[in-house]
Amino acid sequence: MRSQAMPSGWDWEWIVQEDGRTGFLASVLPADDRISTGTGRNGGAAMTRSMAMARVRGELVRALDADDLLPPGALASAINTLTQNRDAAWCVSACLDLHPDGSLRPGPHDPPAGLLADGVMMDGYKSGRFPVVGTTMTAHTALVHAMGAWPAVPASEDVALLLLCEAVSQGWMIDEPGAIYRKHPKKQTAQPAHWDPAERAALDGILLPRLEAIRSLGWRWSPSQGMTATGEPS
Repeated sequence: MRSQAMPSGWDWEWIVQEDGRTGFLASVLPADDRISTGTGRNGGAAMTRSMAMARVRGELVRALDADDLLPPGALASAINTLTQNRDAAWCVSACLDLHPDGSLRPGPHDPPAGLLADGVMMDGYKSGRFPVVGTTMTAHTALVHAMGAWPAVPASEDVALLLLCEAVSQGWMIDEPGAIYRKHPKKQTAQPAHWDPAERAALDGILLPRLEAIRSLGWRWSPSQGMTATGEPS
């Protein structure tokens, strides 16, 4: 984090939450007023991230898995994107996969840079070709709160939150890599349980009706106005 050069007037805070109560964090993190640590009962990534939101003070929020990396300039690029494009409530970016042999490979489905077409993330989800890595999303903190943070699902909670944000607001794609995603055998997404057909079906059964219901309300969220109701389905 210390290597992230920030735009003028901005700084970072690092909210680190352990999924458990081992006290491990205190032994590995440096003393820095910008780092806040917390522990809690084991509950999985969604609960852990949502518990961390209780300590967020900044205007923008970005999630990062413990085994992934932020490339130099990733935070500044997201901040500049959202401050210079005020119609965008959130942004995502390209991602590089870091393989065990040290090679870096780009994702196969990155959408074009710039303002994202409405529903492009939903279309990718339904087709099984999700365009981005969900944890590349940087969003206005108020929007994350409005969407209830990360849904209580056993997997793909980052994708679920991204889809919820897309349902009510405009997004932006950054073509420069904003994350380095470590590929290794112990990664949660490499485990058979992550792709369990019953859990995947349950996720669809939870998420898709919720997204349909939100869209039917005609709600829209923008950085300037917050949540508004147009009275017309979007």
